[in-house]
Amino acid sequence: MMLSGMLALGLGVAAATIPVPYVVESAGPTFNTLDRSGENPVISVTGHEIFPAQGNLDLTTVYVDGGPNGPVSIFGAFGAWLGGSKSVYPEEQIYPTGTTKEQAEEQSSVAMTTSQENAVASALKELDIPFGLKLEAAGLSEASPSEGKVENGDILETINGRPITSLAVVQEELAAGQGAPAAVVVRRAGESVPQTITPKDNGAGRYILGIMLKYQFTFPFDVKISLDKVGGPSAGLMFSLGIIDTITPGDLTGGKHVAGTGTINPDGVVGPIGGIRQKMQGARAGGATLFLAPADNCDEVVGHIPEGLQVVKVENLDQARSAVEQAGSGGDMSTLPICTSN
Repeated sequence: MMLSGMLALGLGVAAATIPVPYVVESAGPTFNTLDRSGENPVISVTGHEIFPAQGNLDLTTVYVDGGPNGPVSIFGAFGAWLGGSKSVYPEEQIYPTGTTKEQAEEQSSVAMTTSQENAVASALKELDIPFGLKLEAAGLSEASPSEGKVENGDILETINGRPITSLAVVQEELAAGQGAPAAVVVRRAGESVPQTITPKDNGAGRYILGIMLKYQFTFPFDVKISLDKVGGPSAGLMFSLGIIDTITPGDLTGGKHVAGTGTINPDGVVGPIGGIRQKMQGARAGGATLFLAPADNCDEVVGHIPEGLQVVKVENLDQARSAVEQAGSGGDMSTLPICTSN
């Protein structure tokens, strides 16, 4: 009896350590984008006057266990699920099958670099500071209508005679044309090459050229963001706000403790992110009382807001900036948009 009991216990322990194909997300640390206390401020600006700001504009992070970061045991996954403060997902929902640790780190690093460039662009656009922007073709989607007409490295110059100064210009022209052929001029090997491309419906009523684009920016001054061991695109919104507060007089936050998350594009559109429940927890643990959440994450926000944290939904940088200014000036916070259940 004792031997069989010991054997059963041994098998139970062994089973608990068997890796399972799940990913566990838990709250990570926060970082104040306005912090200038160390040798390397989070945001450094050269070539433009700066105005050191008080208060906090915290970006939030998530720890991710499982997948290429190392296996999660049955015990670990089950314990995380029972605890309620962490989220458990099937591995393939977070990482494509076969993703290595090196690939995941590289993708995260590239996403962080892109988010930083987009943050600078969106901040300058919000402040009406001119900068250069070009759209470069970086590939074509499957069954792209631009096949044979647009090549990798082409710079999109005009569409229907309009200079392409942002992605919004392309989207506006395609929407107005409702599927009609578009006259597109690309810059290739130093020459302007005219093409006629008939866009296709992406299945959601939006017309596209089927071109994957890469932004090329020329900024009037240098902005450097220093943040070790943090990757991904989700800090874009808070970088944008931090840049705005750094290069404009006064304190955007009025000394308040604000946190948030969200991707950002050069036009200032805020996009959804992963791990928002854990990011709200981390924000509150870090002392934040106001949290900016992407509108597209509202379904995950409702019912999971930590006590003492007000969550404001935002769709773009202008809304986020206005919310922070309202909080900083002591305005009526009850008028700000919130996430509601459907």
